[in-house]
Amino acid sequence: MTYEPPKVWQNTQSGGQFANINRPVSGPTHDKDLPVGDHPYQLYSLATPNGVKVTVLFEELIEAGHPVEYDAWLINIGEGDQFGSGFVDVNPNSKIPALFDRTDGLNARIFESGAIMMHLAERYGAFLGDNRPEMMSWLFWQMGSAPFLGGGFGHFYAYAPEKFEYPINRYAMEAKRQLDVLNQRLEDVPWIAGDDYTIADMAIWSWYGQLVLGRLYNAAEFLAVQDYEHLMAWAERIDARPAVRRGRMVNRSFGDDESLKLPERHSRDDFK
Repeated sequence: MTYEPPKVWQNTQSGGQFANINRPVSGPTHDKDLPVGDHPYQLYSLATPNGVKVTVLFEELIEAGHPVEYDAWLINIGEGDQFGSGFVDVNPNSKIPALFDRTDGLNARIFESGAIMMHLAERYGAFLGDNRPEMMSWLFWQMGSAPFLGGGFGHFYAYAPEKFEYPINRYAMEAKRQLDVLNQRLEDVPWIAGDDYTIADMAIWSWYGQLVLGRLYNAAEFLAVQDYEHLMAWAERIDARPAVRRGRMVNRSFGDDESLKLPERHSRDDFK
């Protein structure tokens, strides 16, 4: 049956894994203060690809010897934590991750993962690379491209209540085009921005690296990820970094591997 859109859209629950938290308005649904720890940085997040970007960067900064400490608090989006009044105060868009920076009396909120990464990298002068225009271009490529992978392909392939050929084919084609963009780039350079490992690598790996490593949507075989040999080698190289393994663990409360779960992080000793 062909769907005919009404003249004016009306909200109807269409099912799917996240139907209970989707709504067409913003703002809090309930009063709930956020917890606050002792460290200068207070991170409120979940170990989705967008959350992993930031925790990987925090752990890479620590691994590199920068004077960084942070508290990472779990935001369970399945239970609607992102709509609590405290979280909305930090991110009015109700999406993870969100960061509150109390360093040197700054007292600033930062939301959107790319903004958080730029804020931290610039503060410590780290992981920006020698070619800033190239790094910025690829960082923003990820920010603009990943919604087609996640909200497009991932939703219709893995989360929609029914499988429909047209949207799956449409977004699978775009996902494979994006994988080819990365694969061709990484045929010529060791890291996405050139000779240096940067926040662009971390951001892109959290989505596309984990996809080709078989961690997103159970779609590696469907997308024939083995065809992207340069992208695969890059993803495996990043995956082997100790800071990346730690970053994947932070704010993770799901999955079968208990050794990878660290729902909250307040100290470097938590990983022990």
